[in-house]
Amino acid sequence: MAETAIDYGAVFQALPGMVALLTPDLVYADVNEEFVRVSGRSREQLIGKYLFDVFPDNPNDPAATGMRNLEASLYRVLATGERDAMALQRYDVEDTERPGDWQKRYWSPVNAPLVGPDGKVVLILHRVEEVTELIRARGGTAENPGGRARVLEAELYTRARELQELNERLRQAHSREREVALALQEAMLPAPRQVRNHPAAVRYRPAVGALNVCGDWYDLVDLVGGDRIGVAVGDVVGHGLEAAGVMGQLRSALSAASRVADGPAQALDVLGRYAHVIDGAESATAATTFIDCDRHLITYSSAGHPPPVLVHADGGTEFLDQATDTPLDARPDPIPRPQSETTYAAGATLVLYTDGLIERRHEDIDEGLYRLADALRDHRDQDPETLADTVLSELLPPGGVTDDTALIIVRL
Repeated sequence: MAETAIDYGAVFQALPGMVALLTPDLVYADVNEEFVRVSGRSREQLIGKYLFDVFPDNPNDPAATGMRNLEASLYRVLATGERDAMALQRYDVEDTERPGDWQKRYWSPVNAPLVGPDGKVVLILHRVEEVTELIRARGGTAENPGGRARVLEAELYTRARELQELNERLRQAHSREREVALALQEAMLPAPRQVRNHPAAVRYRPAVGALNVCGDWYDLVDLVGGDRIGVAVGDVVGHGLEAAGVMGQLRSALSAASRVADGPAQALDVLGRYAHVIDGAESATAATTFIDCDRHLITYSSAGHPPPVLVHADGGTEFLDQATDTPLDARPDPIPRPQSETTYAAGATLVLYTDGLIERRHEDIDEGLYRLADALRDHRDQDPETLADTVLSELLPPGGVTDDTALIIVRL
C-alpha cells in the first residue's frame, strides 16, 4: 500500500485538548480549534499577540497568582529545555462580551519545549485542560448548589497551591546547589591552555540531568627535574556535591604525590592508601602519566581506568595499556602497582579521558575505544582546543550521556 502523507497541520487543529504554540517571546504562533472554543477568543485575537496581554491576571483579585505561576513555568522551559507540568491553577478570564466581568476558571497546564537543530528551544507547546466544571460539580445539589462543592474546591485549590509552593522551594534549593557546584568546578577543575610550553585543552561534560560538577577530574602538574610534566585523569563513582568533594580530595592528593614520587606507579600507590580512608572513594579509578619532554619518554600507570591514547605524529595510535591494575581502593593491603613506558617523536598528542566518552549501553567497550582512536587519527593535525571539540562532537550522542565525561589533550 502506498504511503499516505500526513497533514500535521490538520492533526494539530483536531487535537481534543486546548493546545497552543508560543514563541520564546511568549507570543501565540498558533492555536488549535479547541483552544479557540474554550478560551472564548478568536484566532485573530490570539495569533501574534503576547500571551499575558490576552490573558492578564484578574485586577479585582489581589491574591491572583495564575499569571505569575504560568510565566515562571514557561521561562523554566526556555531555560532548561525540559517539560514542566504545573499544579492546578485558578486563573480567571475576562468575558469578551462583558468587559470587566471576570469568570472564575481552573486550569491544569503542561508546557513542553520544541527544540531546533542547534539545541535551543524554538517553540513552547502549551497544553491546557480546563477543570472548572469538574470542581464545581463535585458535591453540589439542588438544595445546596454550592456548599459541598465550595468545600472541595477550596481544599483542592489549597493543596494545589501548597504543591506549587513546595515545587518552587525545591527549584530554589536546586538552583543554590547548582551555584555551589559551579563554584567547585571552577576552583577544582581549572582550564589551562598549556602546561610549560606544551599546548593543552581540557573539557568537562556532566551527565544528563546532573549538576555541573560530578566525580570526574583531570590534572596537569609541573614535575621537578628538567622539562617534565604530569598529566592525570580520574573518576569517582556518583554525582552531585558529595562526589565532587571526594573528587577534589583525590585530585589534590595525587597532584601532591606526583611532585615527590619516583614515578606514576608510586604516586598511585600513595593515592590508593589515601582512598581507603575517604568515604565515597569506593571503586574510584585514575590514570596518570609522567612525561619527560627532553627524552621524549612517557611513563604511565593506571588504577582501573581506561587507557590513555598516544597519537604519533605519523598518525599511528597507541593505547597505553601495559600497566593497568585494580581501582584505587581494591586491596586492603596495597602492593606496588605496575608501571610502563613508551617513546614518542615531536608533534605527538597525548589524550586522557574518562569512561563517559567511550562507554555505551549494549556495546562492547572496544568499539568506543576504536571510535576514539579513529577520531584522533583523522583530526590529528588540529590544535588541541579544536581537536577536543571535534572529539566530543563525534563521540558524544546529541542528547547527552548518562555518565559525566572528562577529556584532556596535550600536544608534545
